[in-house]
Amino acid sequence: MARGDQIYVMREFMGLPGLYEHHGIDCGDGTVIHYRKTEVARISRTSMAEFAMGQPVYVKRYTTSYLPDVVIQRAESRIGESAYNLTTNNCEHFTTWCKTGVNESAQLRNFGLDAVRISLPGTDKLINEAIDNSSPAKSMELYHQALDNIASAESTLRPQYQHAQKEENTWHRVALAALKQGREELARAALHRKVQWKKTAADYKSQLDYLETLKAQLKRDSLPLRQTISSS
Repeated sequence: MARGDQIYVMREFMGLPGLYEHHGIDCGDGTVIHYRKTEVARISRTSMAEFAMGQPVYVKRYTTSYLPDVVIQRAESRIGESAYNLTTNNCEHFTTWCKTGVNESAQLRNFGLDAVRISLPGTDKLINEAIDNSSPAKSMELYHQALDNIASAESTLRPQYQHAQKEENTWHRVALAALKQGREELARAALHRKVQWKKTAADYKSQLDYLETLKAQLKRDSLPLRQTISSS
């Protein structure tokens, strides 16, 4: 472990050991900045012992990331924050943002629990209930709830898509500058980051396109209902 590392320990949940990872940023002086769970979850600087709670500490490795001083500065800039959210702003979202600038949680994604995957199954259920409901007014209410879900998912995804595009362009410029300076190794690393961000942007774009398709289908399917309600 070293200053600026993203570290994690395995924590228990409901008495089951090793169920999830709790992440923090190693400050290199025996302290860790992390989302400390008390009455209110808050980003705090605590001792390594309090962070680890007797468990082994692991390091999350990256091919490229911010320099340690920058990582620490980013972590310190958010000390005192109490905006914890399991699906959009948990301890891993925070530390990954400190290391790479990306607000994401790999373990949530691996569990199929990222914000968009949570919202869309609920939307599908609302649509099915709207179709099956015999009351036009109730069906319209359910359709509007589904549209609200889609709008919420879009508001989450669009800034991430724009950020990914911006990072792709930034790393492209870094690669060109490195090549001009004859720094081939740095150029390769920058191009690797560019490709990663390009793939991330493409994934976000694919999800946004799906949401647009779903929204258009929803509006089209609800047209007969709107006509029935307006004529009654």
